[in-house]
Amino acid sequence: MRRTEALQGVRTIKFLSILSRCEAAEFSQVEAAELLGVGERTFRRWRQRHADDGGAGLLDRRLGKASGKRVPIDREAEVEALYRIRYAGFTAKHLHEHLVRDHDFAWGYTWTKALSSFERLAGAGRAARGASAQAAARRPMPGMMLHQDGSKHEWLSGQPALDLIVTLDDATSAILSAFLVEEEGTASTFRALEEVFGRHGLPLSLYTDRGSHYFHTPEAGGKVDRTRLTQAGRALDHLGVELSRPIRRKREARSERVFQTLQDRLTKELALAGIATIEAANAFIRDVYVPAHNARFARHAEQEGSAFVAIPGVDLGEILCVQEERQVGNDNCVSFNRLKPQIPESPLRAHFVKARVKVRQYHDGTHAIFHGPGCLGRYDDKGALRHEKMAA
Repeated sequence: MRRTEALQGVRTIKFLSILSRCEAAEFSQVEAAELLGVGERTFRRWRQRHADDGGAGLLDRRLGKASGKRVPIDREAEVEALYRIRYAGFTAKHLHEHLVRDHDFAWGYTWTKALSSFERLAGAGRAARGASAQAAARRPMPGMMLHQDGSKHEWLSGQPALDLIVTLDDATSAILSAFLVEEEGTASTFRALEEVFGRHGLPLSLYTDRGSHYFHTPEAGGKVDRTRLTQAGRALDHLGVELSRPIRRKREARSERVFQTLQDRLTKELALAGIATIEAANAFIRDVYVPAHNARFARHAEQEGSAFVAIPGVDLGEILCVQEERQVGNDNCVSFNRLKPQIPESPLRAHFVKARVKVRQYHDGTHAIFHGPGCLGRYDDKGALRHEKMAA
């Protein structure tokens, strides 16, 4: 208020000085108005108010009156109560989005950010996030490069830490797939890739960290062995998708920033929705959170079009899976990961003893045994036969 009164006094002194010179015919009303930075009509109005009421007529008549745009006091109290009870820990921006969407709040974000008690409510002096590495230049078109990474965190309130597997596009930062699993690995990689490739097509490349399910690294912290492909590497090579070597720290910064946002927002959204199971969380992430996140944070690509390549007619599930060769035992069974699925009767031959077969393990835990291109049997995650009909 003191600063406002001081500014009012300066304006009055300046006006009186220019008014006296105008009345002395040193310059016209138009020139006087220009010197004051107002229009001629405003200058004439101030001159008349000064003639009628003296110095009091020059006071700003808005002083002491509440702005018509001011948030009512009861609404301010309501916001504080909502923050304490429902949105504790939310950032000002996140809180404002919910106020507008869920509580018919019609005032701007600047009010929420400037709420006198927000810093007190949120915890003044809250540690600032560390500066993340500067991100590398983006690819200009969607589908040129995807990022895939996992983040272990207590995503569900009161539950053990889980891995959130996220696949996003480098050009737009749009999340193309996200889900929770108990542990990141080959199965979660194949699950994410099947979701993205099946919906969008094949990208040109995939950028990941140095996880053992992506690359063989003979020595910890050493160079990646490009001659030995992991299961994920084999599948991507088969599909013609380049698995980029994780050598650029700047590339990882993009995923790190996304996970910072997710750890701040997604955890609160899941708690707000009362979600406590992985299945319910994944449905919420897919149907509710990811669309809202992309609408809020995804950006436009530099170039129009898409580098994704459609692959109609390709059964991705038979490629994006673990594939290992085994020899059939004398009991016509195959030993694989402590399971012994038995090959059923086949019109192809009396038995497959000593034959070399391929065992495929899918990301949902089920299995299949192939001899050449023919499927000999499909099995559940316990090794029990599911389909007895053999391929001819």
